[in-house]
Amino acid sequence: MIQEFNNLTEDEMETLLNTPVWITLLIAGADNVIDKKEIEDAIHITKHKKTRAREDLINYYTLVDKKFATNLQGLLELLPEDPKEISEIAMENIRKLNDIFPKLEKSFAIHLYESLKDFSNKIAKSTGGVLGYLSVGYEEAKLVDLKLVNDPSKS
Repeated sequence: MIQEFNNLTEDEMETLLNTPVWITLLIAGADNVIDKKEIEDAIHITKHKKTRAREDLINYYTLVDKKFATNLQGLLELLPEDPKEISEIAMENIRKLNDIFPKLEKSFAIHLYESLKDFSNKIAKSTGGVLGYLSVGYEEAKLVDLKLVNDPSKS
């Protein structure tokens, strides 16, 4: 268990651990197509983050990685096929962070928030563009900064 999760309920912990899945679905579906490459890249990014994230986030990403691919595939099978509906459900789940971050130690919440924005940006850049330019589409660009989540550094 992650020490920073001590003040959280089981549901809140599950929400935090599934947030990268919801971010993947939100960003991948922003252009109305959930691309196989975005899914594969998300799995790769998650594996990479469990060894390359800030030290205080290593345990978090290690736990995320254990179920990430399975949870992502499971949700893709369970959720409606319409990417807009998936995006709405993803946003609803990501917004739950607004109630969870204040319960976390502030520096951990700030680091996690920044890391999730980085994760979102990497998913957005995983497809499209030419030689790295214009790799983030217009719809993805509106979502990639996770503005639906209150920045814990400003609270």
